[in-house]
Amino acid sequence: MALSKIDVANMLTGLVPNDNTIRRPNAKPLIINGDMMVAVRGTSTASITGSDVFVVDRWRLDEGADSTITMSQETLSSGNAFDNGFLKSLKVLFTTADSSLASNQSVQLMQHVEAQDCQLFKYGTSNAVDLTLAFWYKSNVTGTHVVTLDKPDSTRTTCPVEFTVSSSGTWEHKVLNFNANDTIKGSSGAIANDNGTGLRIMWNLLYGSDYTSGTNGSWTQGGVGHFSTSNQQNIGGSNNNYVEVTGVQLEVGQFTSSTLPPFQHEDFGDNLARCQRYFYLNNTVDASMPFASGVVNGTTNSRAVMRHPQPMRNPPTMGRSGNADFKVFCGSTNVDSTSVAFYYPNNYQALLYVDVSSGLTNGQGCVIIDDGGGNAYIQGDAEL
Repeated sequence: MALSKIDVANMLTGLVPNDNTIRRPNAKPLIINGDMMVAVRGTSTASITGSDVFVVDRWRLDEGADSTITMSQETLSSGNAFDNGFLKSLKVLFTTADSSLASNQSVQLMQHVEAQDCQLFKYGTSNAVDLTLAFWYKSNVTGTHVVTLDKPDSTRTTCPVEFTVSSSGTWEHKVLNFNANDTIKGSSGAIANDNGTGLRIMWNLLYGSDYTSGTNGSWTQGGVGHFSTSNQQNIGGSNNNYVEVTGVQLEVGQFTSSTLPPFQHEDFGDNLARCQRYFYLNNTVDASMPFASGVVNGTTNSRAVMRHPQPMRNPPTMGRSGNADFKVFCGSTNVDSTSVAFYYPNNYQALLYVDVSSGLTNGQGCVIIDDGGGNAYIQGDAEL
């Protein structure tokens, strides 16, 4: 089929016709896993009462109140979000309410955007750009909700924007503008060009009065006190209150619901690979598949190089299951491990030391495998 002049023009400008997808040459979506498809840690965590909790990859929950929360990846089969191509969502459910907030209490759902990926915003210069955040959102709590962009570098600068949940338990599409003002254009509005946090996108679920001095739609330098506005509702005020979100996109420019570019869907493999820059989980669940390969040093020690599936943001914090979940396979011998440790992890690989009580042959090649029970795992964490 011949392409029309319009189709050719779209292809040259990065718009691929007939696939409902924006293809920006050499660019990926600013939000990673905005369709909530990747959840390698599992699909649900209950009884959350602390910070730095992840279920859906890249999406972090901080609980700093007297509430208890279940966070889960949900499968969609109906509703407006499903009808617009989204099959998964992230749900935050308050299983224990906190109806009487102390001034310093907070609960927030967020994604950290790496600073070197934020340089196109030109913050700290007179050319700082407007941003548009769009997402599908569902809650049983109607009324005013707030989402905030927080720039922690240099002088902390925040911009809360209010939006309204009109109908309980219904998927609604929100398109919010975060317009550059003189505050974010000033030199202290700059974002460092490094691999730290450049911007946080935060859904404000519960905030005490210490955090509610922000001005709707305005970038302000006032520390954490300007995270939200005084109109923010306490989403955790009653048991079984919830919010659910999917289809999150952050676009450079000022858009409306009618001019917003379509959500940029990635294939699952690309989405997973981008998530693995920050966290990966290797659980082979098959005794014949190795975690790492190396060489025996003596009769009780093995040393193996384990490569991360993707170059990581930072040398990761390594984690693993128990010592007894691993074996050293050397020649025709499988020997149970007594100790598993990591040394010298960098962005690309780590050295794995696995010791046994006896039975190895010095100088032979070896692989580190599951003990046969399917419980062994290794993980690397370089989250922002």
